[in-house]
Amino acid sequence: MALTRFARHAKRPQGFCVKVAASAVLGLCFVVVWSIFSSPSTSVTTRRESFDDINEPASADTKLVDSSRTQPSKEGAGRHERDGEDDNKIRSESDLERIEQKPMNRSASSPIDVHQSEPVTREKTAAKPKKEKGEIKLPNQEASETEGSEDSENKVGEEGTEEEVVIDNGEETSNNEGETKGDGDLVEVVDPEGIGNAEVESGGSKDGGKKRKAKGPVFDPKAHYSWKICGVRSKHNYIPCIDNESGRLQSYRHSERSCPRTPPMCLVPLPHGGYETPVKWPDSKMKIFHKNVAHPKLHAFMKKHNWVMEYGEYLVFPGNQSEFKGGVLHYLEFIEEMVPDIEWGKNIRVVLDIGCQDSSFAASLLDKDVIILSLGLKDDLVDLAQVALERGFPAIVSPFASRRLPFPSMVFDAIHCGGCNIPWHQNGGKLLLEMNRILRPSGYFIFSNKHESIEEEEAMSTLTASICWNILGHKTDEVSEVGVKVYQKPESNDIYELRRKKHPPLCKEDENPNAAWYVSLKTCLHTIPASIEDRGTEWPAEWPKRLETLPDWLENKEKLSADTSHWKAIIENSYFSGIGIDWSNIRNVMDMKAIYGGFAAALSQQKVWVMNVVPVHAPDTLPIIFERGLLGIYHDWCNSFGTYPRSYDLLHVDHLFSRLKNRCKQPAAIVVEMDRILRPGGWIIVRDKVEILDPLEGILRSMHWEIRLTYNQEKEGILCAQKTLWRP
Repeated sequence: MALTRFARHAKRPQGFCVKVAASAVLGLCFVVVWSIFSSPSTSVTTRRESFDDINEPASADTKLVDSSRTQPSKEGAGRHERDGEDDNKIRSESDLERIEQKPMNRSASSPIDVHQSEPVTREKTAAKPKKEKGEIKLPNQEASETEGSEDSENKVGEEGTEEEVVIDNGEETSNNEGETKGDGDLVEVVDPEGIGNAEVESGGSKDGGKKRKAKGPVFDPKAHYSWKICGVRSKHNYIPCIDNESGRLQSYRHSERSCPRTPPMCLVPLPHGGYETPVKWPDSKMKIFHKNVAHPKLHAFMKKHNWVMEYGEYLVFPGNQSEFKGGVLHYLEFIEEMVPDIEWGKNIRVVLDIGCQDSSFAASLLDKDVIILSLGLKDDLVDLAQVALERGFPAIVSPFASRRLPFPSMVFDAIHCGGCNIPWHQNGGKLLLEMNRILRPSGYFIFSNKHESIEEEEAMSTLTASICWNILGHKTDEVSEVGVKVYQKPESNDIYELRRKKHPPLCKEDENPNAAWYVSLKTCLHTIPASIEDRGTEWPAEWPKRLETLPDWLENKEKLSADTSHWKAIIENSYFSGIGIDWSNIRNVMDMKAIYGGFAAALSQQKVWVMNVVPVHAPDTLPIIFERGLLGIYHDWCNSFGTYPRSYDLLHVDHLFSRLKNRCKQPAAIVVEMDRILRPGGWIIVRDKVEILDPLEGILRSMHWEIRLTYNQEKEGILCAQKTLWRP
């Protein structure tokens, strides 16, 4: 009303000034109203930031978001159906395209967050995708991919058959189905973060459908690598997860495995005096090149022991000399006389030697078809485990203080501790209870020592009686002057109930005896299986029948037989003649992703030994490998392996990288680790998808490896390469 009266006054002749004033007032009002109802200049930027800096006009963004709020289900469901129908036909599409086709299963009333609106918005911005949680990440970032997506892709290869060629269309002809199920079960425990990302990517779907994740490349095809030498205190003997390189501690090694936060991306140097091609087996049992195992304290050690001596450029090991006076053969015969049931090479096949003091013990038993794994302890500063590996004997390096050893329960036929100086009776007997865990029912614990105090002997007797170990023999050898005790683990649980003192107590039923990776030692006794369907109730067949005999407790006998036949055909038709490896130079072999031990079984007639590594994220098949009379160990390949540099002659890698996409922050660090543990002149055989092998070849070439063979059939391939002496 005030404006109306004001306009009437403005019509009068004397109201010219009023007219001008009215125009000014109306203009100011218009400016004020416009400033109130319009957004500020930064509002467009703010809106784009809330949708991850999408490079589209603000109006387009608004329309896309609004449509996703009102119509999310039809388009998402349609895409889900197309994904199911064309899953096996569009494997070659980019990972970004797979993200765009993720189903959007949510109700219209549910709130829409940034991740849920991403698939709709990205349809117009796929040319410049953004890095976000739940999306494909660039190299050196932790991927967020479940093993379920890998398994579904691997099933394509399972349908193919092998026709005795270098490449087979599947990962494993015998275990794909079981491994797929196992991987899916174990991912939730090992990598819960990846599962969480999977749920975000699928839009928080609550339906019963499988949650699929986007798959990113293991190695960046466009990456360029520039290498340098590791600047560490231990230099050419660097073991990343065991050696202490922090500088804050004065000790040479950690008391337990402690891996660097960032996996090493440097190359371990060669020994200062150079490196020689290792002496071939079996001559390496008697001599090795000194420079290959050079260590500051080794020279002082040799002055006090006569079983190893320096002769020119070699370290020689006289056959009649041993840590045991009178020779190791006399020592072994003395043990058999005490306990006739110990038949080396027949009844006893797989043995763990604690301490790795004298390689002659392993050398002599190897001639009797006994395979011994030497455990080099963390305080073994002389690095005798490295000497054992150079000689061609199985050995690992592992601290043994507060965590379980990386083995399943009830797998070793015998455990030997010859002067290992371990305080078994301390800390509630935890260390001896760990021996009880990994020792087979009715298995033997052989303990020998020259100097044992009365207090230590009484404590050991009390402890072994509390866990119901039966002492089969206790005698001092007059020749070696060594006191030997042979204990036997019970074969049933009945004797546990007869104990007056229930200490140590029996473990709870939910305590998994096979859980070994980064698991603390327990002060309890695991019960012994009672049913014939359970592993451990029967002693394995004598060697070599043990290798092919299928135990009653094994459910998938057909898969084990198929696995053995599968690798036997590949090795005979390809590995022995088709890839250029001189097997006379091969002694120490590692299968980096073993399943049933079929690869090792196929090489049983060769003069090699195989370390079967079962990844911690894979189905637990390691007990089967030990049951066959073979060696194995648990390991997570996102960390360094417990061995010295230059330990192995050949690494076999069967579809390992394609199973690690969502586990390791730096997959290229696995290749660096392979370079560390492989000897110069050593070989790798990698079987995997072509999309993995192509960038892997580039990494190996950047390390100046010689690529000896590449072959592919459809989307599967094989790469064979040889390490050189090159160091940056």
